[in-house]
Amino acid sequence: MTRFVTKLAAATAAIALASVPGLASAQTTQAVDEKTGPVSFANVASVRIGNPGSLITETQRSPLTPGQSKLSPDRTVVPRDDGEKNTFGDKWAVNLGRFGAQSPFPPGIASRDHNVLAALQQTTVPTAVAESNYALLDNGRGGAKPADNTVLVLEGAKSAVDCSSPTKTTSSTSVGKIWVRDETGALKPSGASGVDVKGLKLGPPSVIKNENVGKDETTSDLTVSRVTAFDQLIRQDGWRNGDVTAVAGWKVDIVTHVRDDAGKDLREARTTLVLGGVSCSIPKNFVAKPAGGTGPGAAPEQPAVPGTVPAGGIPPQAADSTRTVVGLGLLGGGIVIGAAAMLLFRRRKPVPVREK
Repeated sequence: MTRFVTKLAAATAAIALASVPGLASAQTTQAVDEKTGPVSFANVASVRIGNPGSLITETQRSPLTPGQSKLSPDRTVVPRDDGEKNTFGDKWAVNLGRFGAQSPFPPGIASRDHNVLAALQQTTVPTAVAESNYALLDNGRGGAKPADNTVLVLEGAKSAVDCSSPTKTTSSTSVGKIWVRDETGALKPSGASGVDVKGLKLGPPSVIKNENVGKDETTSDLTVSRVTAFDQLIRQDGWRNGDVTAVAGWKVDIVTHVRDDAGKDLREARTTLVLGGVSCSIPKNFVAKPAGGTGPGAAPEQPAVPGTVPAGGIPPQAADSTRTVVGLGLLGGGIVIGAAAMLLFRRRKPVPVREK
């Protein structure tokens, strides 16, 4: 699969350059090195179900010339189709800030578009940012309205990175409020630094067939923390680091204890989400270009690189536990990749019932 993606990227790059007048010459005179030069990445939401399965939405990569690659505002939810549901599950969903008549957020939080982009500045400094409101819904709760099924909200979340020089990189991960549904069933603010909750009324992300699952007995342990290392990002092979790398984002770890009506443990489901994952990387000898002028650091006439290519997925009729489909697109030097694999649960031996 890695060889296939590499060849496809090269072929797509050639087609893109040949089809856009003037772009080939701009790439030749101003482009940074694609493999080792300054680069940034931004992803609105990615999910890992168990060890082998992952769903990675459209990933923005900074162009090879000054400009930006920005996620389309049309991406408003994960999963958005049957292919992504085959990976993420058919019970959970993540709203990415925009909503229609019915809000999944607490009262007072308005609908908004996310701002997710990876950029190469005029000085060739790579930067990235991801701003949004996030709501995790468990539709297995059976609520009449979306907000009735929301179990976690990150209000005003922002992740940002800037790699100005090998000795000066910055990263920040902030949030206005984190809301969690408590033991009484109310969605309440829980601070802005992180969350560690045990016994949350949150079921598994997908229907468990041939099991007598107890809805009231099944609970989850949830931890929300900041991304602090490159390996904590859920990413594709095309998402690379460098000699100097800065990262940011929010990591949500969920362990779901699936029990039957008698409280007997059946399975344990482990899920990790990364919301607003961003990174920037530069080589150890990187020196930013001076602003302005007509040299390699000068901005082209059309620096923006809008739009994305949809993330890949496994079609429902072709889904199995051994196949992964990767969709790749090249747009102004920006790679947009998606990957999917099937949901897996790890069986556990029965353990004594917890006291309530």
